[in-house]
Amino acid sequence: ILGEHLRICPQGYTCCTSEMEENFANKSQSEFEAMMKEAGRSVQATLTAQHRSFDSYFQDLLNKSEKALYDAFPGMYGELYTQNVKVFKDLYSELRRYYRSSNINLEEALNEFWTRLLERLFKLLNPQYLITDEYLDCMVKHAEQHKPFGEVPRDLKVKATRAFIAARSYAQGFLVGSDVVKKVSQVSLSHECTRAIMKLMYCPHCRGMSSVRPCNNYCLNVVKGCLANQADLNTEWKYLMDSLIGVADRIDGPYNVDTVIGTIHMRIAEAISNLQENKDSVTSKVFQGCGNPKISTKGSSSEDKKRRGKVTLEAKSSAQALEMLVLDAKGNLTALKTYWITLPSSLCSKKVMASSASDDKCWNGMTKGSYLPQVMGDGLANQINNPEVEVDITKPDMTIRQQIMQLKIMTNRLGNANIGNDVDFQDTSDDMSGSGSGDSCPDDVCGKRLSKSPSTRQPETNAIPKQSGHGINGASSRSLPSASLLLLLSVAVIAAQHLWR
Repeated sequence: ILGEHLRICPQGYTCCTSEMEENFANKSQSEFEAMMKEAGRSVQATLTAQHRSFDSYFQDLLNKSEKALYDAFPGMYGELYTQNVKVFKDLYSELRRYYRSSNINLEEALNEFWTRLLERLFKLLNPQYLITDEYLDCMVKHAEQHKPFGEVPRDLKVKATRAFIAARSYAQGFLVGSDVVKKVSQVSLSHECTRAIMKLMYCPHCRGMSSVRPCNNYCLNVVKGCLANQADLNTEWKYLMDSLIGVADRIDGPYNVDTVIGTIHMRIAEAISNLQENKDSVTSKVFQGCGNPKISTKGSSSEDKKRRGKVTLEAKSSAQALEMLVLDAKGNLTALKTYWITLPSSLCSKKVMASSASDDKCWNGMTKGSYLPQVMGDGLANQINNPEVEVDITKPDMTIRQQIMQLKIMTNRLGNANIGNDVDFQDTSDDMSGSGSGDSCPDDVCGKRLSKSPSTRQPETNAIPKQSGHGINGASSRSLPSASLLLLLSVAVIAAQHLWR
């Protein structure tokens, strides 16, 4: 029949009614959106699997270290361990919370552990004295400068923070990448794109050419026009993949999580041994600084409180498993780098089944023949002259722009992790937004955590993270004198007036 009633397909002789054309349009839209989601699900599955593999490996490292401590310490230290079980449990609990991206400060958690352990061990190693909480405050202040645990606390803090920062940023990076793909895959097609997809996929049917495949370059122009906003993800997406690869190299290299995380229990044992060996020296120096405590009336035998016998602690290395994990991840991440700009050609070749580029007997949008227009570039800005899809390059898709920002934020975090800098994370249940500057710990969070038990005290020698403008009870020492403040305001006003002129 004559095709004057057709609104999308060429109006020559046709075998389609208006209703058939409308049905084909709806069918082509749903099929194309399904293709997009299927391609996205494949990428999501890859990233989620990488996250699951690393997360399982890392959690297993922590679990094995904690179990080794619980198995060996009772026999090694007797009451030195049994009366301090909660201190060790709390440490591993804090380490897990940090890895799961809770907004806590890892250095503070480690400092708190050593402080609490020192307080308790000092009392147990000196049972003949009556040691009060006030005396412990003084003891911590004086003992820390004498390094009662040797170099272990400092060394472990440096290595563990780097390993944990890298590990949690790495794990989070996979989840963010997967979430971006999921959200972008759900973006609906524009009205103009729906028409172009229909013309590409089903208009040949209306011309009695159902076996004729679309010309490849024609398909590319349609899909590049429809996925112009998605292609703009390419730059930040590639940066994210490269950043994950960089952190993967750190995890299996300088910040080796197998060596650091898998030996935490051994470092703690080393630290306790140092304290036991230096007990007399440390006690003497504490007494010099804080005075001699009163003699306890209870009396106590210290035999069971000392080490009962040397037990060899071993760390079962899983370095080969880590190496395989990293190699597999790097291979997948490298393959995914160009996902967004290769998606059009992937859809055209695998899904739409376009013909070869040189075919001159393909569907070109009007009839069977060759397709002459050149293929457009990638991204929104390159679609201004797209012959197949009318694209408004002045109106970028807001959902996709938001996802580009999420990629930037995550890449920034990974960049910080790559050089060992801490980053602020929200809980994974929250929407990822905002990025941290490095190593700050909000007063309300740290304050609540540090005050969770009356016996928790913060030693004066703790390495407090740098705060920028977060003074407690007003940072009077940082405030400018009023005269200087007025001078600065005057300069600012003059500068503003100059700019306006």
